[in-house]
Amino acid sequence: MDKLSVEGTPPTGTASRTDGAATRLEILAAARRRLVESGYARLNVRDIARDAGVNHGLIRYHFGGKHQLVMAVLDDANARLLERQACMFSEEAPTSVKWKRACGFYDDDIRSGFVALLMELMGASFHDAELRSEFVPRLLAWHELVRSGVDEFLEGSGVSVPVSAAAIASWIGWFWMGIEASHALGVPEEAGHQRAALEAMSVVLRQIEDRAAAGPATRGSET
Repeated sequence: MDKLSVEGTPPTGTASRTDGAATRLEILAAARRRLVESGYARLNVRDIARDAGVNHGLIRYHFGGKHQLVMAVLDDANARLLERQACMFSEEAPTSVKWKRACGFYDDDIRSGFVALLMELMGASFHDAELRSEFVPRLLAWHELVRSGVDEFLEGSGVSVPVSAAAIASWIGWFWMGIEASHALGVPEEAGHQRAALEAMSVVLRQIEDRAAAGPATRGSET
């Protein structure tokens, strides 16, 4: 009987720490696949352990329980994607170009299963207060990132609007969530016009940028 079975802790040493990190990653990958393919309601720790090739007791050791595990899955994805988005916002490029890149990221996130993962955890959170208390702050981190992008756009474009940046960010953030939800529901483009809506925003941003670049004199001559 090994030390883990007796004491409930992994053996010490560099090799065990490396093995522990690898095991944790295998569990996260297996849990993500199960979430995306089967949904939160059918998520079973023993199934995840079998997919990861580990004893199910190791899931409790590394994550504590089902809620902690799914939040770890979300955190693993969020950390990389929030950084990706923040880097895009910080680049020197017109906002319309950044919007087009964000649309490309959306396609990437559909293919990777992240959109399905997000929608599964949102749906489960409606009737699970414990899960909701952990999911909502992570969701709002995306809205805060959008808020920073709106602030940058308003400052760079010189556009004066009679509403707050927070209100615009909320509109954009929940607009994206609606687009993602409609995709998860399988609403086709001809019924939901999701792609058309994304492209319409791109057109609006380009027009604002063109008018700002034209300067006051040119804009005045157009009226």
